[in-house]
Amino acid sequence: MPNPCRLMVNGEIWEGLVDPFETLLEVLRERLDLTGAKQGCSQGECGACTVLVDGNPVMACLMLALEAQNTQIETIESLATQELHPLQIAFVEKGAVQCGFCTPGMVLSAKALIDKNPHFQEQDVRAALAGNHCRCTGYTKIIDAVMSLSTGAKHG
Repeated sequence: MPNPCRLMVNGEIWEGLVDPFETLLEVLRERLDLTGAKQGCSQGECGACTVLVDGNPVMACLMLALEAQNTQIETIESLATQELHPLQIAFVEKGAVQCGFCTPGMVLSAKALIDKNPHFQEQDVRAALAGNHCRCTGYTKIIDAVMSLSTGAKHG
């Protein structure tokens, strides 16, 4: 039986009925038409569905929509309003995007790191992105893109 659900997504409130086992990813993609978070493995292994919940990276395929109530949810769509976010610019400039399937999750995981620690080191980036898998770039360009935004960190 569907339950009432109220979500705060990208600063806007969404209200609707959701099934008890409907995931946050399903609601974002199918109800709110926010398709940046991708349906990848459905097991929390690939990171393609990463969104930020209260500033922390979360695999939206593993979180029930009802569990996400009373939180602040941020999707990749919130980053670029009038201009691209600096992370998005860095990914483009460093050639860190190929097929783009993993990119939203990578960018949001990196954003969570930068928001918490603007003086991060390369090992911090590697740890922050450990749950996000890319099949195209080999990670070097992704790490370079994120490192380009560190304030005073050493790369290498």
